[in-house]
Amino acid sequence: MKDYAALILAAGKGTRMKSGLCKVLHPVAGRPMIAYVVDAVKAANFEKIVLVVGHQANEVESLLRDPLVEFALQEPQLGTGHAVSAAASCFENYSGHIFILCGDIPLIKPSTIRSFIQFHEEARSQLTVMTTFLEDPSGYGRIVRNESGSVVQIVEERDSNAEQKQIREINTGIYMVDKELVFPLLEKVNPNNSQGEYYLTDMVKGAVESGIPVQAFVLREAVEASGVNTRADLAGASGIIWKRLREDLMASGVTLLDPSSVYVDPQARVGQDTVVHPGVTISGETEIGSSCIIESGVYIINSKLGDRVKVLQGSRIDNAVIDDDTSVGPMAHLRPLSRIGKQVRVGNFVEVKKSVLGDGTKASHLTYLGDSVIGKEVNIGCGTITCNYDGRVKHPTVIGDRVFVGSDVQFVAPVEIGEASLIGAGSTITKNVPPRTLAISRSKQKMYPIRKGQGPKQSDEDREP
Repeated sequence: MKDYAALILAAGKGTRMKSGLCKVLHPVAGRPMIAYVVDAVKAANFEKIVLVVGHQANEVESLLRDPLVEFALQEPQLGTGHAVSAAASCFENYSGHIFILCGDIPLIKPSTIRSFIQFHEEARSQLTVMTTFLEDPSGYGRIVRNESGSVVQIVEERDSNAEQKQIREINTGIYMVDKELVFPLLEKVNPNNSQGEYYLTDMVKGAVESGIPVQAFVLREAVEASGVNTRADLAGASGIIWKRLREDLMASGVTLLDPSSVYVDPQARVGQDTVVHPGVTISGETEIGSSCIIESGVYIINSKLGDRVKVLQGSRIDNAVIDDDTSVGPMAHLRPLSRIGKQVRVGNFVEVKKSVLGDGTKASHLTYLGDSVIGKEVNIGCGTITCNYDGRVKHPTVIGDRVFVGSDVQFVAPVEIGEASLIGAGSTITKNVPPRTLAISRSKQKMYPIRKGQGPKQSDEDREP
């Protein structure tokens, strides 16, 4: 948007979070809160975007590295007015209006930003502040107006008197100001307050004293401007975003049996006619196809599921790919770099790690498959494991198409099993098996008679009355 730039203030530590992580990096509904603010600003198509960083500046810059975003360093952090001044060099060759907001308001909507810009333009304003009304304005700066209704001052909570504390109209910390106005005004700001900081709000007072009218845009949905300052605020913001996402999912054709118990991150995508049961978490950049069934207690992160996939109760899928018409679980675990083909059955208490399972393969229960490449239409018997770790390195197991593996088999890797072979139950396979071969490795069964009086004794509980 020509003649409009955005300045996001994200340098603070956030002491009330009681954390070693700076405030704007804390996740809200699965994403760092600053990412929501940057996305909202991008959606409004600003000509220029500048982000002021301070605490953990490198981490914030790494997260948001983007050709559209410039960074300015505020060091030390001496208040919001000082933060804006720290970005002055980024606007030396810019003439236009600067949209100023904080990086801890993840609920702000692009539509609200566009409405704010429209109001600023129609009022032909040089300085506009976004305000809203709260039933309990505690903790927020109050908007002081004169008899005609014009804004004359913003007073911070800690500096306000008893009468000012009764005002319900509060400052959201969002402004639109002419670039040629903002920096000269900030040069006149003094830290004459209880915190000894340079308040951006004093810019409003300076404008009024210079005879510049200050306009106020009233935000109807006050929650959009809610700042995240505590862990409770973090949980509240996450709840609101999750609620929005659930509504969007259901509107797109996804069935949520108990919406309030389902958590889907903003980056995730879920296809039409998929049914999600209670207690499900879908995190990260997960993609789920159409007509899937995701049962209770399932956790899916950064994974891709095809169409008509069933994930049964209590399963975890982590950085895995599952093709169409496959069933996983109950109580299965797909670990990173697992690739599961079409019409595969990964059953209860089966763990798959860094392995490929071909189309039509079945591992129905109590199995561990690690560092393996398993072909098509393979039957993996109950209790089978790949012994992939020798104490120093991991080794691969390769099983060809149409192999039948009996129960309780151990493959001591590295080992390769040829196609259409049969592995007898209870075998420990330490050597390669050629195609179409029966392989059995068992100790010889031995039997000894039990002499009278040498058998197992019955307890009193086992004896018949």
